[in-house]
Amino acid sequence: MLIPGGVSSPVRAIAPYPFYTRSASGPHLRTVDGDELIDCCMAYGPLMLGHAHPVIKAAILDQLERGWLYGTPAPLEPAFASLVTGDHPGMDMIRFVSSGSEATMAAIRLARGFTGNKEIIKVEGGFHGAHDGVLVKAGSGATTLGIPDSAGVLPEVAARTRQVPYNDLEALEVTLSRNRDVAAFILEPVMGNIGPILPKPGYLAGVREITRAHDVLLIFDEVITGYRLGIGGAQVHYGVRPDLSTLGKIIGGGLPIGAFGGRREIMEMVAPAGPVYNAGTFSGNPLSLSAGVAMVKWLHQNRGIYRTLEGKTREVAEATEGVRCGSAVTLGSMFKFFFRDYPPENYIEAKECDTAAFRIFWDKMLKRGIFLPPSQFETNFLSAAHSEKEVDTICTAYRACLS
Repeated sequence: MLIPGGVSSPVRAIAPYPFYTRSASGPHLRTVDGDELIDCCMAYGPLMLGHAHPVIKAAILDQLERGWLYGTPAPLEPAFASLVTGDHPGMDMIRFVSSGSEATMAAIRLARGFTGNKEIIKVEGGFHGAHDGVLVKAGSGATTLGIPDSAGVLPEVAARTRQVPYNDLEALEVTLSRNRDVAAFILEPVMGNIGPILPKPGYLAGVREITRAHDVLLIFDEVITGYRLGIGGAQVHYGVRPDLSTLGKIIGGGLPIGAFGGRREIMEMVAPAGPVYNAGTFSGNPLSLSAGVAMVKWLHQNRGIYRTLEGKTREVAEATEGVRCGSAVTLGSMFKFFFRDYPPENYIEAKECDTAAFRIFWDKMLKRGIFLPPSQFETNFLSAAHSEKEVDTICTAYRACLS
């Protein structure tokens, strides 16, 4: 084997071995074995318009004619920055990077540099990339020190990260009351990496109130929800303004990208304007920016797609009604069937799902030509390319495979 586990990211691993994709278009994947699958993974979220959308493809081809890496600033950067910051009321400035992981790493460093404090708080089970400070075991408790969740992560690094349960304002208040050295609270406003798990009414507003009262920066990790829940993401959807935000996935139109942005006084701390260092050879890559501009402009011009996709995920959820072995959750174009009697409200409840039952279900769905993320703890997605025909096929498969 030339690649560890046969995959370039562990989330793609499928026992006993994964299938390999030859090509993709619209809502379909075509494997090297000749199978055609309806894709409900959408590369784990970036492909809001489906695979190989002609508008995105045209933007990429146009940029290719003019070069694909400059190592200098390009007009696309301020143009896209203006577009994205205009969609996020709390985002005065933005810095483009190459991935969501890079964005969250930079945002946390910036929060520490701005506040002078050392610790951060994250939500149990929340995923913010594969860098050391956030690879912390879930379930360690609100007042305990973080424990590394990966070999190679130094205990003294993980110890600077504390955790609280999602949807638990009391735990956040207690943790902040006992710790005066916290720079930021970072969370997915909607837990996407093990979800979707939705915020209880008033939870996000309460988080904003508590963090402000303790003079702690609030970071919304919207790598998944950015432009997925609507123009402006979860922060506009729920009407809560964070101090910093991270974006990725959709804003690259399917090409590698990440971004972090927020209040001007904070962002002006980023080098070369300030002392918080951030750099990258491929940051602001013109191919990714051109695809991102095309994607976001398309969404602006076709805002009705959000309502359409919400209706389609609701159809999938309705197809599971009456099934006793679990519960369906939808939000916009995100959906999931949890093998648990009631929708989970946090990581601990999500871990109660029957993963063995999920695996049997997943295999049945794949044999029916439906590709779902191969984990109970990953969100499913629909795209603008999923027509009623595909949705009907998905619904029929859910009914049959859950019966």
